[in-house]
Amino acid sequence: MIKIGLTGGIGTGKSTVSMMLKDANFKIIDADTIAKDVLKKYPQILNEVRVKFGTGFFDWRGEFRRREFGNHIFRFPKERIKYEELVMPYILKEINSEFDKYNKSGEKLVILDAPTLIENNFHENMDFIVLVWVDINTQIGRVKERDKLPNNDIINRINAQMSLEQKKDFADFLINNSGSLVDTKIEVEKLIEYFNLLTKK
Repeated sequence: MIKIGLTGGIGTGKSTVSMMLKDANFKIIDADTIAKDVLKKYPQILNEVRVKFGTGFFDWRGEFRRREFGNHIFRFPKERIKYEELVMPYILKEINSEFDKYNKSGEKLVILDAPTLIENNFHENMDFIVLVWVDINTQIGRVKERDKLPNNDIINRINAQMSLEQKKDFADFLINNSGSLVDTKIEVEKLIEYFNLLTKK
């Protein structure tokens, strides 16, 4: 089974590219969805969050205030690292479980959609890396429009990830998503054509 790592950065439009690949009938493992689901599947994670980060990130009903916590850990890099060390083993366990499931079902190619694919060394187990890239001004503008965050919070979130220029060094394929949706679709269709050739070998 061929493993493809799909990555980018906040505001690059990676989810749009991922949806195009999904529409082409490729199986997608979404690391962001897994990162949310593990909090429900493994209650011990939030118990550890209470101990290590305090009860201030939970409301009066005990519900996790995800947005506030996200802003906090992106503002303070040491806190983010501490949280990632806590949650990442669970995320990796679920990702590997998904790959195993698809392998057993006979899938020839599966895509892992992960924003921090390289930062967390997931790329080491991939056969190919696809990077969704945009210029920095486009990146900031899209995050601002989508998330309505102040500039400081946007910059903190961008800086929390490896820069897109650094990620280029790891990429086998680059999708430039700075232009129109039509332009991006043309690039993705070329990628789909190549992936289809890979699965026929």
